[in-house]
Amino acid sequence: MGELVNGALRRAAVAALGELGRSSDFGDRADAGRGLADFAEMEEAVGPLLELVLDREDTFVTRVTAEALLRRQDRAGLMVVASALAVASPNHGDWIHTAILDVFAIYASDRDDAMRLCEVLTRNPDERVALGARELHESLSGVNCVLHSE
Repeated sequence: MGELVNGALRRAAVAALGELGRSSDFGDRADAGRGLADFAEMEEAVGPLLELVLDREDTFVTRVTAEALLRRQDRAGLMVVASALAVASPNHGDWIHTAILDVFAIYASDRDDAMRLCEVLTRNPDERVALGARELHESLSGVNCVLHSE
């Protein structure tokens, strides 16, 4: 019974954050992107997340949403970013790459783990995800991390 209730609550949270993501206020949209990133594994969150990463009005929303997704350091977050990166305008692409640097410039192990996940995503049957994963992998390979494993 608890799983059913939790699932309903998670869907309600995604719906509410999706609604906030349609706000005319960029701050609301940025907050929605950060919040929705926590639900990136849910199918119903992917569409609103893609819209926020590719926000038409403010690249601040792009940057914070991409950063929140990348900080998950998992397949779901990387897949949304890769999908957005595949169709991003040059301006949006620059801000997504800035988020990549913000998240992965410290620990080489985190960057390397993300690169391995991207390699898997390059074989995704969705060509948009595969294309974006290749671009994401290339961007990650250019990150010079501060801390390396001995």
